[in-house]
Amino acid sequence: MKALVLEGKNKLTLRDFDIPGTLGPRDVRIKIHTVGICGSDVHYYTHGKIGPFVVTRPMVLGHEAAGTVIACGPEVTGLAPGDRVCMEPGIPDPDSRASKLGIYNVDPAVTFWATPPVHGCLTPEVIHPAAFTYKLPDTVSFAMGAMVEPFAIGMQAALRARIQPGDIAVVTGAGPIGMMVALAALAGGCARVIVADMAQPKLDIIGAYDGIETVNIRNTPAADAVARGTDGWGADVVFECSGAAPAILGMHQLARPGGAIVLVGMPVDPVPVDIVGLQARELRIETVFRYANVYDRAIALLASGKVDLAPLVSDTLAFDDAIAAFDRAVEARPTDVKLQIRMPD
Repeated sequence: MKALVLEGKNKLTLRDFDIPGTLGPRDVRIKIHTVGICGSDVHYYTHGKIGPFVVTRPMVLGHEAAGTVIACGPEVTGLAPGDRVCMEPGIPDPDSRASKLGIYNVDPAVTFWATPPVHGCLTPEVIHPAAFTYKLPDTVSFAMGAMVEPFAIGMQAALRARIQPGDIAVVTGAGPIGMMVALAALAGGCARVIVADMAQPKLDIIGAYDGIETVNIRNTPAADAVARGTDGWGADVVFECSGAAPAILGMHQLARPGGAIVLVGMPVDPVPVDIVGLQARELRIETVFRYANVYDRAIALLASGKVDLAPLVSDTLAFDDAIAAFDRAVEARPTDVKLQIRMPD
C-alpha cells in the first residue's frame, strides 16, 4: 500500500510500503479517512529524532486518525464493519504494572504510532486493537475524530489539574496543544481561561471562543495581565504549554498561593526552574505525558456540542499532496493551527 514514508531527516516520499501485520482475534482492520499532522511528526521530519527516539530506518508518519472499520477479529465485540471510528495510537502491555495502575501512558513497553521503530497511520489501511478503537457518534465527523488525539492531551491536563468549578486558569502557549488545553479547561469547569502567547493570529483564533481571554506577551507581561484579571491573587491553575524556558522560569508568578501548575509543553533541552518561587506559594506541580483513559470522555464532549474543535482545522489536503502538507507545517504559518490529510476514497 502507498504510504507517507520518512526516509530520513528532511526526506519524505510517497511510495508503496509494506507494514507487516496480521488481523488478530481482538483486532480490527481500518480504512483510514483523515489524519492530522502533529508537531512530533514535523519534528521527526526536520530533526530525524525526538530525544532518545531516533529514526534509523524508513518510518510511516501519522498518529492522529479516524476511519472506517472494514474487518473484525472473531473475538471483537462492540465494533462491526462500517463503523466510523478514531484510534488511540498508543498500545500498552495490558499486563504491565503501569497498565494495572491505570497509567498505561507511562508504560515503558507502550508502542506508539510514528514513534521509532513503530510505523504510523498515513497509509490507506491499518490493523489496530479493538480495545483502543472508539466508535464515533453520528454527530462527530471524521475530521473531528482525528482531532480527538490532540484534544485528549488537553483532557489529560485538565484532569491532572483537579479543576474545581469556577476556577480561573492561565495557559502559556497558544499552539495547537495550548488551545486544546484551554478548551478542555473550560469544559472541565473553569469560569475563565487566560491564554498568553506572542503570536497574535493564534490568539485571535482561540480568543474567539466564549470564556477565553488573551494576552499578547509582546505588549504586556503575562504576570501583569493575570494580576489585573485576578485582583492580584493569581490563577487557580497554570497550564504551561509552550515549553519555552522564560515561561517555565516565571510560571510561579502566574499562580495564586496554594494553586497548581500543570507542565504540558516539552522543552527541547533542560531548562531552569525557580524552586523557591514555587515553594514560597506552596504550589502543586503536575506533569502530563500523552493521556490515559480519556478518549471516551473527549468523544462525548465533542458529540454533545460542548466543545467545538472545527475552527482549529486550518486546512485539509489530499494524500497525494501530503509532502506539501508537511512542508507547510514546517513553515509554521501564524494562521495555521491544525492541518489534516484526507486519504483517497
